[in-house]
Amino acid sequence: MTAETTVPTALLAGDDGSNYTARHLLVLEGLEAVRKRPGMYIGSTDSRGLMHCLWEIIDNSVDEALGGHCDHIEVVLHDDGSVEVRDNGRGIPVDVEPKTGLSGVEVVMTKLHAGGKFGGGSYAASGGLHGVGASVVNALSARLDVEVDRSGHTHAISFRRGTPGIFTELSPDAPFEPGSGLAKVRKVPRTRTGTRIRYWADRQIFLKDARLSLEHLHSRARQTAFLVPGLTIVVRDERLLDTEEVDEQVFHYDGGIGEFCEFLAPDRAVCDVLRLSGAGTFKETVPVLDDRGHMTPTEVTRDLGVDIALRWGTGYDTTLRSFVNIIATPKGGTHVAGFERSLTRTLNEALRSAKLLRVAEDDVTKDDATEGLTAVVTVRLAEPQFEGQTKEVLGTSAASRIVAAVVAKELKAFLTSAKRDEKQQARSVMEKIVAAARTRVAARQHKEAQRRKTALETSSLPAKLADCRSDDVDRSELFIVEGDSALGTAKLARNSEFQALLPIRGKILNVQKASVADMLKNAECASIIQVIGAGSGRTFDIDQARYGKIVLLADADVDGAHIRCLLLTLFQRYMRPMVEAGRVFAAVPPLHRIELTNPKRGQEKYLYTYSDQELRSLLLDLQRKGRRWKEPVQRYKGLGEMDADQLAETTLDPRHRTLRRINLGDLEAAEKVFDLLMGNDVAPRKEFIVDSAATLDRSRIDA
Repeated sequence: MTAETTVPTALLAGDDGSNYTARHLLVLEGLEAVRKRPGMYIGSTDSRGLMHCLWEIIDNSVDEALGGHCDHIEVVLHDDGSVEVRDNGRGIPVDVEPKTGLSGVEVVMTKLHAGGKFGGGSYAASGGLHGVGASVVNALSARLDVEVDRSGHTHAISFRRGTPGIFTELSPDAPFEPGSGLAKVRKVPRTRTGTRIRYWADRQIFLKDARLSLEHLHSRARQTAFLVPGLTIVVRDERLLDTEEVDEQVFHYDGGIGEFCEFLAPDRAVCDVLRLSGAGTFKETVPVLDDRGHMTPTEVTRDLGVDIALRWGTGYDTTLRSFVNIIATPKGGTHVAGFERSLTRTLNEALRSAKLLRVAEDDVTKDDATEGLTAVVTVRLAEPQFEGQTKEVLGTSAASRIVAAVVAKELKAFLTSAKRDEKQQARSVMEKIVAAARTRVAARQHKEAQRRKTALETSSLPAKLADCRSDDVDRSELFIVEGDSALGTAKLARNSEFQALLPIRGKILNVQKASVADMLKNAECASIIQVIGAGSGRTFDIDQARYGKIVLLADADVDGAHIRCLLLTLFQRYMRPMVEAGRVFAAVPPLHRIELTNPKRGQEKYLYTYSDQELRSLLLDLQRKGRRWKEPVQRYKGLGEMDADQLAETTLDPRHRTLRRINLGDLEAAEKVFDLLMGNDVAPRKEFIVDSAATLDRSRIDA
């Protein structure tokens, strides 16, 4: 028994609630709730809901087949709009249920959350678990007739919209007398058992254009016959829509899901159909009714059986069907997640062991592993947890672990098999997957190369950009170079495979005290943003950046320091994620070069220093050791004075250079410093300069 409470519309319309009392509450009892909210139970009231009702009845018969009690199911679409489902199972119980005083048939057809799927005694595994399927169909039917062959008699009962009674004729619109219960109508051999349910869907509930799809019915019947080997399902259409002949299809398969996998496969096989079977146990806490009628939380041990059929073909599409007991789960669930995860991991381990993947290559992904795969994943367990009555997603968490363990064990045995035939097939499968992975990587690289090319062709980037050949973002570097003279030397000194150069002319705009519009109008700022290719400001996407490192290459003087400060202001304000990720660097070029006059064998002829203090210290050390140098010591006024070999050795070559990583240790403090030094307010900056003048080292001024 369920109840649903609704709120009067008068209250929603603006009533202050002073007259809102318990008498305003509407309690929907029994099957009234189903008729009030049918979508909650069958998903919708269109053709999909109509098909769902039919499968609620058929699945009850299939559950009998799963238990080994039924091997023949017949579905008949009558010409009067009704549907009939017949089986030769045990038959719905006809004896009286002691708590309600009703026959078993009436309990199943009129009481929500009642049936044989709750306890462990009737069904070890079934598609039904909520106990609402047949009763929901009854509630949404203008008429429903049940006949049960059991104990040597045929027992019959009829319902109108969930109410039991007697019809005077075989029509949903015939006169109806409510109140009559289950009755014996004729004798049958005691060995004959089975159930026949015929119902007319209620057009007060379903949309006028809702129709049963014969194609969908055939597809689902075929699928069920594959999943339950030995079961025969007959679908007969007597509606005589386009022809005078009755359409009858018989579905019977003994090969199970292995045959189903072959049927679904759209391409030529790379390997035979593999069967991965196993089982596992898990514990869950469920409420159990004790002898005193109390629901007590009890920890129970569940068995979960796994049976998977799969094969790889020469095609590229993936066909994956998943089932829990015999219920399709088109949206997957924990069993599919466990299968895909374990499939990918096991294949990667086998590929590494077989050395089909090179050390430098990344692992294959799920899409690589499932390319050309046709698989049928089935699990069987008692009382699975679904997300809703429509049972499209399995939620039992333990299924993921158990399925993954079975796949890992069984698939590894195939991939590492020493049998000649299996070894050859496993090799073909692994080579196909590796080829798929390399094709994916090549396609991505081509796409990135095209994106890089398009970005350069369609933007107003300066022609002086010297791009690199590599499209590997993690390896590529962009050097923002001060001045055209330094660019010429840097071009000769760089490694054009992964080092790109972008020259800037003079000092760029101070963006800390300029508007966004002014910044974008500035040619140097706009060029930097477009070359990096990840946008700016709130729209900046670091994943779209075309270079892994941004290196600021400026002279080692006051002007160079000023240019670095202006560039860092641009990055901090409009491309901050690059700084936060540690991908912005400042190159450290040398200030001095010392040329030794008579270096000994193995000693370097040229020594570089990066500050005046370091120069003095080095010269004193050379003097103590009696080593001579050429006077005067060369002092670089700018990068343009350096030869290409010198610039490469000291500043560009990753093996010898020094880079200073720019980071934001304290974001708030950094913001204050930028506002102070680069912002619009002049007075605090003047005060800072005056206060700091006494600490200035005059020797550092390049005058």
